[in-house]
Amino acid sequence: MTDTTDDGPIDPERRGFLEKATGIVAGTGIAAASWPFIQSMNPSRDVASHATTDVSLAGIAPGEAKTVSWQGKPVFILHRTPQEIAAARASDGSDKDPAADATRVQEPQWLVVIGICTHLGCVPSRTQQGWFCPCHGSVYDNSGRILRGPAPRNLDVPPYHFAGADDIVIGKV
Repeated sequence: MTDTTDDGPIDPERRGFLEKATGIVAGTGIAAASWPFIQSMNPSRDVASHATTDVSLAGIAPGEAKTVSWQGKPVFILHRTPQEIAAARASDGSDKDPAADATRVQEPQWLVVIGICTHLGCVPSRTQQGWFCPCHGSVYDNSGRILRGPAPRNLDVPPYHFAGADDIVIGKV
């Protein structure tokens, strides 16, 4: 004998199907409603376009520096001469933030550093011996290491890699 109600017989298979279908529709609706919120957490197109910067090194002669922009910050790219490389390797900078030159460069002839003084955020000027921040007198060598002045640490090295013999990509890829 089949169970019945005032509306007719009870079908357990039909009830199970309806419960599953309702759950699937509810889950799909929640996912669809959540998608715009999840997408809003991704970086916008203008931010993503500044995530990396491609730089051609072909036009930079030995002894010359080029300044490019990465994430709104100046980045100094120095094509070091053999004399500058030798001087940088002979020193570890100052006692404030000693660092070997080999840990700051990927290729000895190319130095890539963020051009913002680590004291108050000024942009240092290029000198023959490195960089000088005129605001408070911080002096950096040709490896971006602090030599003297109030700056507490060396110029920062951004993440970068060589994409070819004459090309680098600044930023994480």
